Amino acid sequence: MMTDRVFNFSAGPAVLPVSVLEQAQRDLLGLPGVGISVLEMSHRSAPFEAIIESAEANLRRLLNIPSNYRVLFLQGGSRLQFSMIPMNLAADGQRTPNYILTGSWGKNALQEAVKQGDVHVAWDGKSHNYNCLPDAEDIDYSDNAAYVHFTSNETIQGVQFNSEPETNGIPLVCDASSDFLCRPLPVERYGMIYACAQKNAGPAGVTVVIIREDLLARGPDNLPGYLNYRSHNDNQSMWNTPPTFAIYILDLVTRWLLDDIGGLDHMLEINRRKSQMLYQVIDDCEGFYDGHADRESRSLMNVTFRLPSDELQKAFLEQAAERKLCELKGHRSVGGIRASIYNAMPVEGVESLAEHMRQFSTANR
Repeated sequence: MMTDRVFNFSAGPAVLPVSVLEQAQRDLLGLPGVGISVLEMSHRSAPFEAIIESAEANLRRLLNIPSNYRVLFLQGGSRLQFSMIPMNLAADGQRTPNYILTGSWGKNALQEAVKQGDVHVAWDGKSHNYNCLPDAEDIDYSDNAAYVHFTSNETIQGVQFNSEPETNGIPLVCDASSDFLCRPLPVERYGMIYACAQKNAGPAGVTVVIIREDLLARGPDNLPGYLNYRSHNDNQSMWNTPPTFAIYILDLVTRWLLDDIGGLDHMLEINRRKSQMLYQVIDDCEGFYDGHADRESRSLMNVTFRLPSDELQKAFLEQAAERKLCELKGHRSVGGIRASIYNAMPVEGVESLAEHMRQFSTANR
């Protein structure tokens, strides 16, 4: 029952809009006018073709995607993209992939890319403990760059780019997994954007790839079929059986963003308001809460901070759970607290967390 739902601050799979869950519940036994569940439906059927076409159309409308970009629905999450990108975009061996490292997911992408050949690190935030973003003058691209890869929002460290790095014409490739659809994007500035859905766009199982059509030609013919973007583009994301139910939920989420929220400009306003509630408490309680990210680099999606001791952190989490504030423990690699406040996190949940933070600080200083 709805009264039993908690406020889920998980970094992913993450909270989904209640109206989307209710619609999926109503459709589960049989899609209206079809008589079977999406879970049972052939991906070649007319009803599913309508679903995947709707999902793409909604994404194009939300992000104002230009006509020379292709939208693909793949599987394997960002982990598979970490390999597919260098396989397709740097296969000639004449150009070097460039990577900007601002946290754990950028480093993971690099680890897979080096298996395919030489890679150039244009900037690495390791010396700053990945708590900030680079200044433009500090990014050092190679002369023969195949593309520039960056992670727009680092889920673990809680740092987020407010604007795109300038690449001077080098194709810009973005892992947008944890802030996809949280705000408008100038898609025309990118060569490729990719995002696993289970943060803001749907459940685990589907990965959205938005790729400029000229880059499709870079994929060599001798790549295994699934690993070549052209295979998916030429077959309308149905080179293999796509993750049908995940795409159906993604379609519902995009409808929610369009019809209930009113588009990504409004979504950005809400996300700014939610994140500011928590950052204001961190700033007001400086010395008790220690935010990981520099103020200029703070994420709208993942608010990360530490308490003065492990004992206080344990008590903070226990008392938060009593208030139905769940999944707040930070990633095992960095510890602390991480509040993931994706699009579907209700404002009421963030208000409740902010109140808990203030009360806990007052009681334990």
